[in-house]
Amino acid sequence: MSNTISVEQVKELRDATGVSVMQCRKALEEAEGDMEKALLVLKKKSTDIAAKKADREAKDGVVIIKKGEGKVAVLILNCETDFVAKNEDFLVVANSLAETALAEGVEKTKEIATEKINLIVQKIGENIQLGTIEIYEGSPIGIYTHNTKLSVMCILAGGTEELARDIAMHTAAMKPSFTTRNDIPTDVQTQVREMFAKEVAESGKPADIQEKMLASKIDTYFKEQTLLDQPFVKDPSKTVGALLESNKASVSKMVRFAI
Repeated sequence: MSNTISVEQVKELRDATGVSVMQCRKALEEAEGDMEKALLVLKKKSTDIAAKKADREAKDGVVIIKKGEGKVAVLILNCETDFVAKNEDFLVVANSLAETALAEGVEKTKEIATEKINLIVQKIGENIQLGTIEIYEGSPIGIYTHNTKLSVMCILAGGTEELARDIAMHTAAMKPSFTTRNDIPTDVQTQVREMFAKEVAESGKPADIQEKMLASKIDTYFKEQTLLDQPFVKDPSKTVGALLESNKASVSKMVRFAI
């Protein structure tokens, strides 16, 4: 039967799916040369292969952000190794899904993702899983991406796109846990206070001095963890909060995505 399958047929199927020549030939042979049936054969096989690999950990991957008019789409596509995360076919699928998310929304992206991912699993041989898909709206929007492993999205109220990108870049570098002091949960404040209270108690200082020491340590700790209190990376003479205030801007939304 194999001699009835032409090179042109194999090439056409390979161009359509990206899987190996051998897999394409076998699918065409099973489908007796019918291109549509061969596509169905490959789709079923890719689904079976993906199911067998689904329990393997997929901790690596890429973060893709696509920006449109007044909105951004953020998509994480996970795989098992950094080698696959740099694979051109893997990146094509990740970028394609992110573009779909931006243009057509999250649900549409999820609808088409399984088939696209299963085909690439069949070709590459690793477990690949769709991770986060988020859509954010606002303006101005700033994006900072580093090596496809780290991306930050910042939406400001007021200010400029350039300022929003600067704040996103700062966040990528300095990793603040909170945007403002008001964002710090009560339980976190309690934990930090208890941590430093034990340290201060061991100082042997008078109670009133201990209380001042405790307040100072807590304040210093949260200044380091809070975006608006951090010295701005491009100009440490001013805090991020002062920079935003001088530009009559504030942070509406800040999200940091990392693999």
